[in-house]
Amino acid sequence: MTKITQLKIKPKEGKNLIFISGPYKARTEEEKRENIWHAVRVACRLWELDFFVICPHLNTANFENFTDLDESVWLEGDLEMLSRCDCVFMLKGFEASSGSLKEYELAQKLGLPIYYEDTT
Repeated sequence: MTKITQLKIKPKEGKNLIFISGPYKARTEEEKRENIWHAVRVACRLWELDFFVICPHLNTANFENFTDLDESVWLEGDLEMLSRCDCVFMLKGFEASSGSLKEYELAQKLGLPIYYEDTT
């Protein structure tokens, strides 16, 4: 189970909009499904902690199977959504995801609070 109970965010007035960033692509379809469902479980927990959550793993899940659009389109959209958020939550393994690293860089550039999944 993901430990998010110690997540400390000083909320601005109202609820915070938080963006979940972590691996989507994987070597196998099963691993990709696990990446998606892991993000979903974390998103649900963050909703329970009173955040508004953007979970890009679900926003475009498996769209690559239904269109010939270049995958850069999805990342461009993710970066736009991230730019409108109050903070970002980095899932375990984000360091191995090129898309997550771009999201991380943007969050840093924007000065957003960045929180990390506790994997202990």
